[in-house]
Amino acid sequence: QVQVVESGGGLVQAGGSLRLSCAVSGSIFRIADMGWYRQAPGKQRALVARITSSGSTNYADSVKGRFTISRDNAKNTMNLQMNSLKAEDTAVYYCNAVVATINYWGQGTQVTVSS
Repeated sequence: QVQVVESGGGLVQAGGSLRLSCAVSGSIFRIADMGWYRQAPGKQRALVARITSSGSTNYADSVKGRFTISRDNAKNTMNLQMNSLKAEDTAVYYCNAVVATINYWGQGTQVTVSS
């Protein structure tokens, strides 16, 4: 089994910063792609950023230049540094990890940006 746990969510003022973390544990041979997704009230879950095992990244246009995704393959962890936060960034953020072609999801962590 594979477990995915997010942490670091909270309340922050617009223009502020927040760092999210994701820890993957369990029966892991190799984690392929990892990524962050978010779901705001009344919205569909959407891609925020993804990162491959070699470090290649892809960002949603709405967060480019503000968010930075990173991972530590030795620790099976991933981070999302969020800067210049906007009210529209308010959402539940989910960690995704691909292991042996299977997608695993965390429980989500709430990020609330006040304006």
